[in-house]
Amino acid sequence: TGQAVYEVHRNEHQGKVGVLCLAPEEGLGVRDRERRARHLEGINRFRGA
Repeated sequence: TGQAVYEVHRNEHQGKVGVLCLAPEEGLGVRDRERRARHLEGINRFRGA
């Protein structure tokens, strides 16, 4: 939301922040399947936290 962006920009957010960058939905940001597989643990590190 706009409020979330505002708080992150001003470093006023609480907790962890996840961002989809230039992808319309999850799973579409990295097209190279091998590269995605190598970094999957890092990509999902804070999921569910």
